[in-house]
This record gives sequence, C-alpha cells and structure tokens, in this order.
Amino acid sequence: MTSEAYEDTVERYVRFWNTGQPEEQRRLAADTFTAEVSYHALVGVLTGAQALIDFRGQFIQHVGAAVFQRRAAPQIHHDRARLMWEIELDGGRSFAAGTDVLVFDRDGRISSVTTFLDRAPEGFDPHAAH
Repeated sequence: MTSEAYEDTVERYVRFWNTGQPEEQRRLAADTFTAEVSYHALVGVLTGAQALIDFRGQFIQHVGAAVFQRRAAPQIHHDRARLMWEIELDGGRSFAAGTDVLVFDRDGRISSVTTFLDRAPEGFDPHAAH
C-alpha cells in the first residue's frame, strides 16, 4: 500500500465520524474498517463497525451536533497513522481534542484504533472509565 492509499482511508475515517446519514455511514464503515475492527478508548473497547456506528449515534444523542476534524495532516509510516483531531460542537465550541493511532491491514482498511485524549471534555473523569 502507498501512503496516498492510507491517506484516503484516513479521509474516509474522518467522514465516517461526521456523516449523519445511516446508509452513507454503513458504506463508509465497510470501505474504511475491517469486519472485526477494534476501537480502544478510555470509555472502553469496541469491536466491529456496528459498534462504532452505535457509539457515534450515542455520542450525538448525548452532545448534539458535532464535527470531528483533523488538527493537522496525519502522520503515516508503514501500516500506521497518527491522526490529531478535535471535536467541535454546534456553534464552534471545542468539546475535546485527541490523537488516534490507526493500524491498517494489507488492503488499507483500518483494523485497530487506539484513541488518546489530549484535552478531555469538561467534567470528564478518565479514572471513572476504567
């Protein structure tokens, strides 16, 4: 795989978190993630694209409209990428910022995500999530 192909996957990853259309989100999930993608975050470990779709839906229900955006161009080497991101709520208010480490399979789809909070949401207790 080329770094351009991985960059395309990262762009689909960002679009996945931002789309509110169920059909588009399922299509992006199929094109972006492996069937058994694992997502490791302070709130827990999720497995499979449907778990990520459900997580996004629950998040939006809880906080309202939100935009997941890159803070910088992704850094890619070998089969890994580091994506620095920020989530902005409706009206442009920053909710949180973090860094995701993405692992790609041989076909360029994401097989694993490990997410770190660089700036947690207000009131978030990272120790309560363990």
